[in-house]
This record gives sequence, structure tokens and C-alpha cells, in this order.
Amino acid sequence: MFGSRAKHLCRPDQRNALWEFKNEFYVEESLQYELWRNNTDCCYWDGISCDPKTGKVVLLDLKGSALNGPLRSNSSLFRLQHLHNLYLSYNYFSGTLPHSIGNLKYLRVLSLRECNLFGKIPSSLGNLSYLTDLDLSFNSFSGELPDSMSNLNRLRYLKIVSTKLSGNFPHVLLNWTELTSLDIRSNQFEGMLPCNMSTLTKLEDFEINENLFSGSIPSSLFMIPSLIQLDLGRNDFSGPLEIGNISFASKLKVLFLGENNFNGPIPGSISKLVNLSYLDLSLWNRGRGIVDFSIFLRLKSLTFLDLSYINTRSMVDTSVFSHLLMSLDYLDLSGINLKINSTLHISSSISTLSLSSCNIVEFPNGFGGSASVIQRSELQMLDISSNTFHDLPLLPNSTKFFFGSANQFSGEIPRAVCKLVSLDTLVLSNNNFSGSIPRCFKYFTRISVLHLQNNTLSGILAEGSISDYLRSLNVGHNKLSGDLPKSLVNCTELEFLNVENNRISDTFPFWLGSLPDLQILVLRSNEFYGPISSPGDSLSFPKLRLFDISDNRFTGVLPSDYFALWSAMSLVVDIVEYHTQIKYLKQLVIIDDMPSRYAERNAGNYHNSVTMTAKGLKMVLVGSGFTIFKTIDVPGIRYEGEVPESIGLLKELIVLNMSNNAFVGRIPPSLSNLTNLESLDLSQNKLSGRIPPELGTLTFLERMNFSYNRLEGAIPQGTQFQSQNSSSFAENPRLCGLLLQKTCSREEATKQDDDDEKEEDGIELDSSSYRLCTWCCVWCHHRPHSNFMYWFMRIFHSFT
Repeated sequence: MFGSRAKHLCRPDQRNALWEFKNEFYVEESLQYELWRNNTDCCYWDGISCDPKTGKVVLLDLKGSALNGPLRSNSSLFRLQHLHNLYLSYNYFSGTLPHSIGNLKYLRVLSLRECNLFGKIPSSLGNLSYLTDLDLSFNSFSGELPDSMSNLNRLRYLKIVSTKLSGNFPHVLLNWTELTSLDIRSNQFEGMLPCNMSTLTKLEDFEINENLFSGSIPSSLFMIPSLIQLDLGRNDFSGPLEIGNISFASKLKVLFLGENNFNGPIPGSISKLVNLSYLDLSLWNRGRGIVDFSIFLRLKSLTFLDLSYINTRSMVDTSVFSHLLMSLDYLDLSGINLKINSTLHISSSISTLSLSSCNIVEFPNGFGGSASVIQRSELQMLDISSNTFHDLPLLPNSTKFFFGSANQFSGEIPRAVCKLVSLDTLVLSNNNFSGSIPRCFKYFTRISVLHLQNNTLSGILAEGSISDYLRSLNVGHNKLSGDLPKSLVNCTELEFLNVENNRISDTFPFWLGSLPDLQILVLRSNEFYGPISSPGDSLSFPKLRLFDISDNRFTGVLPSDYFALWSAMSLVVDIVEYHTQIKYLKQLVIIDDMPSRYAERNAGNYHNSVTMTAKGLKMVLVGSGFTIFKTIDVPGIRYEGEVPESIGLLKELIVLNMSNNAFVGRIPPSLSNLTNLESLDLSQNKLSGRIPPELGTLTFLERMNFSYNRLEGAIPQGTQFQSQNSSSFAENPRLCGLLLQKTCSREEATKQDDDDEKEEDGIELDSSSYRLCTWCCVWCHHRPHSNFMYWFMRIFHSFT
């Protein structure tokens, strides 16, 4: 498994170094290496290979071994100086990569993928002149690639995916003439690509997706005869695309140019890339000109074609795709105004078809009739959302993902849907369906996403209609009644639950607290009643990010430790930290006006859309970006007692709305621990005492509302307070200060001066400008999907 074994016992110094290295880390007992025994030949230990002549360790493979602890600069690992291959991926080092890594000067392969490493990449990496394979992906490195890496002129494979590296395109790469694969996706590199890319004469795979590169794409890239895969998508490239005069038979099979800012015509020279099997030109912005679709007809090897949302002003007759439709496995024409030819047929082998927002009224016989090709196909995903269909097409039993939102479907949900027993995702939101949710949904034994919001469905959510595999359930904005089905407790993978704006009458579902992955809980605008706390028990929502229970009939008192176990909102996470696979995201707690919708782009990555009230404004957050928020929203419920002191534990809270209740007592100073808080609304309660001046240290806090309480004394002098409108403090008869044009007495002013002296000296930043800049950084760093632009613009308008 690990190469040749040594014929003789390994050297004692090698065995000791290995044994000491293992003992430098905490490893769960169940994951200890059963084959590592101190009195046996280390060359036969699991994950070890030795040179058969010298007995020196040349391979160490401990990937996925749950090593927990820092990789120290004096680690015994660096005594294994004859290592050729080092695999330490998928461990928990949680520290910097020590400079000592450069001591392993004979390394050929180094893999440190997903090890929780951070800080700068050490310049000593340039000492590894024999290195051919390097993988540092999915860590949190910062800064640029060190110039010393130009010495790695034997490097063939470089993978540094999603590591937060920045700076211009690393020109040191141009020295690596042996390079065959370069993958630096999902970083923060910027600037233009160098013109002389063709110096990489052996390059086969070039992937720079989801960075900030701009300018034009050098035609020299297409001049590399060995190139097979080219992924330039999700950047800021602009101008017309110049492929150049290709005089050789291009080997290029994969070309991803989607989601950039090209403004010229799609070059006809694409037709010369006759070996293309994968082509993505999505979101091509060409000034709404006429697209010549005939250029794709020579690409007879195509199996994947994404032309979604190319900016054409003309109606496109699908007959131009007749030839392609007979061979494609994946076709996305979303956002194009289509005229579907009545005799058009598609391949029975097509697995993915996206026709969202194509202004289609109905399928012709070739697509959706009773004996249609679709029904006989191996189709797995169909997206016909945002059209004007009146009838659901007949689908094959192979269908796993169906998106039919925002059409004109009406009447009861057809029982024929229940035959799709392979369904993973069913989205029928924003239609006119009525009647009850079919009980035959119980046959969807593997469904994970069920979205039926914004219809007029009635009746109850039957216990037997809920799949145990649900990850996301959205039935908001219907007319459902009865209890919340207790069978939801069996959905151990549930992340998103929205039942807002129905007629559900039930007590608070404490049992949902046992769901280990629940992140979004929206119960607003129903008829829930009773307390939301149980005597002697703290409510545990370990991963909850958004909590909205407003406009119900809950009553009672919130215990002081109510939020003590809401750990996801307590963990400190970098405001721009984002991982497109693992979803380490900010959280939001809102208990107010927040209808939730999903905006779907593809089956594998469905996205939530949440309408929320923050900073006194409504914002629609679309895409995956909304999850950077953490929100608690509990207005209009008539809670009594004091604001729980444990609210100060939720350090990642961004929006807190506890307005229109009956809270009494003082505003807890622990709120000053909420250093990411942007919006605070405590209005329309019975709060008394002074406003804690410590809240002035919350530099992100842009909007606060303390109106209609029984507060007293001087309004604190901090910038965060003085930038508010006077209405934020209205109807507190004993409050005073310039904002209210009410002079404070000498006693009140003296008390305020004493409070101000307790605050730390420092420079106050204009929170609105500071926060806007931060959001710009967030947008530039993330924007993993086109929907994120829409989300960002909503956020932007909320500031302006």
C-alpha cells in the first residue's frame, strides 16, 4: 500500500523520531495507530515506507489521522530529513506552518490539505528544490506566495485552493516549466494575467476560478498545445475574448469562462476547439447583441453546455440546438427568451436540463407530452422555474431534482409526482397550488429539500408525510393548520425549517433543540402559544443561526441563562470567513418580519432567500450570503421579566430585535460583548435605568432603538449614540441630552461624565462607512454565485 518495505529493521533514530512525532499530538484513543508498536520494525508501521537499502523513512502518510495540536518548529518530524513523500492532510494542526519545513530538502511530494493552518507561507518552502507535487488547499494562509518559491523549478502539480492568499498573479509560476497542473481557485488574487503564459509549455490544467482577476485574457493561454482544462470563471475579466489563430489541433476539453464581465461577442473561433466536451459561457454580458449560436454546431464532442443568462435581446429558436440536443448530457439555457420548436426532440440520455426564466408557456410534444422524450429519458434534474407553465410535465422516475417555482400551477399538487420515488429536491414554491399536501409524499423516502412556500395549501402537515432525510423544509405563506408534526424530531440532518405565515396552533417545539444541525428556525406569524422556556432546562440550539418566532402568542419570562447553550452564536468567526464547502458562516437571530424563500440555480447547490428587518429596513438576502448573519428576533410576543443576561454570550450576533414586549429592569451591560452587532432594537418595553455607555464601544452598531421605555439619565456621548435619530430615544420622559433637545441636570451630566471616563480611549470610526467597506470586502471575497450580486446590492441599498 505504501511502496516497498525495508528488508532490515529501520534505524533507531528514525523509529524514535516517528514515535515522538506521534506523541506530540492528542489523538483520540479510537484513532490510535494499531500497527505502531515501539518494539517492532517501524518500516512496517501503518503509513510508513523506508528505503530498502538504508532503512531511512522516505514516506510518511498520516492523512486523516485526527492529529490535534500545533505543528511545532522543533517537531521531531523535521529529523526525518530523507523523506520523499509527506502526507499530513485532513488533520487539526491549527497553527502556522513552521519555517522548519524547509529542512526536509529531499521532499518530492508535500500534502497539507485542510489542516487548519494559517499565517504566511514560509519562505523556506523555496528550499524544497526537488518538490514535484504541492497541495496546501483549504487552509487560511494569508499574504502572497513567497518569491523564494521560484526555486521550485521541478514542480508539476500545485494546488492551493481556498486558502485566502492575495496579491497579483504569482509570476514565480512562470519559472516552473515542468508545471502540468495549476489550481489556485477560490482565493483573493487580483490584477491581470501575464501576457507570456505560453512559457508554461507543459501545462494541461489551469484553474483560477473565483478570484479577482481582471482585464483581458491573454490569447497566449490558448496557444499552449498541451492544455486540456481551462477554468477562468467567476472573476472580473472583461473586454472581448481573443482566442487567437490556433494553428494546431487543440486538446482543450474543458473551458469555463462563465460569470465574468465580457462585453464583446462570443468569438467564432471557439468553433475551432473541436475537442471541447465542457463549455460554460454563462452570464456573458455582450450589450444585448445578437448571439450567433451556429458557432457551437462544430463542437460535436460537447456533452456539457451552459449558456445561461447570456445577454441577448433576440428570441432564440431552439431548432439551432437540434444537433446538440441529441448528444448533450447537460444543457442550461436559463434566462434566454426561447421559442421552442414544436417538433424538437432531445436526447434520451440527457441528465440535466435547465430552462429557468425562458418565457416558456408549455412544453411541445417532443419535450413534455404524454409520451415525451423527457418521460423516457434518464433525466435527473429539471429546472423550469420562473416561466408561465400551467401544467406540470410528466417526469421519468429517474428524476432526483425538480425546480418548478414561480409558474402558474394551480389546483391540487398532482398525485403523479409521488411516483418520483428517487426525488432528492422538490421545489414548487410561488405558485397557486391549493388543497392539502399529498399524503403520498411519504413515499419520498430520500427527499432532502421540500419547498412549497407561497401557495394556498391548507390542512395539516401530516406526520407520515415527512421524510427523515430532510435538510430543508419550507412551507411558509400557506394556510396550514394544526400542530407542528413531531416526526420532525427524526430529521437529524435538518438545517432549515420555515413554517411562517400559516395558522399552526401549537406550543413551542422544545424538541427541535435536539436536532444537531438545525441552523434556521422561522415560526413567525402563526398561532403558537405558551412559554418558550421550560423550568430548570436551558434551551439548547447548538448550531442555530437565525431564530424568528415573532407575531405569535408566546408568553412568560426568559430565564437569565436562556441563551447559554446556543454555541453557534457564541463562537467567534472572522467576518469574512467563508468556505464554500464546509459553510463556516456568520449567523443571524431575528424574531420579526422575515418571510423566507429559496432562489434555486442548480440542484446541487440550492440557496436560501430570507427577507429580514434590520437597521429599520427590510432586506432580501438571496443566495448563500445571508448565512453570514446571526439573528435573534422576538418582537411583539409580550415577554415579561428582565432581558436574559446570557444574551451577552452570543458574541457573533449581528441583529437583535426584542421590541414590543414587556421586558422590565435594566439593559444588561453584557450587550457590549456583542462586538459584531449592527442593529439593536429594544423599543416598546418597560426597561428602566440608564443606557449602558459601554454600548458605544460597538463600532459596527449602526442602528439602535430604545424608544417607548422608562429609561432615564443622559444619552451616552459616544459616536454610535450621537449618530442616531432622535426618534431612537423618544418617549422616555426621564432621558435627556442634545439629541432630545433636553438639557440634563448637573447630577445627570456628572453621572454621564463618570461613565464616559470608564470607556477606553480610542478613535471612533464612522460606523456606516466602516460597515459598508466591510460588506464590500465580503462581497469581493465570496460572490460564489450570481445570486450573491443580488444579495450584495440589497445590502448596499440598505446603507445608501
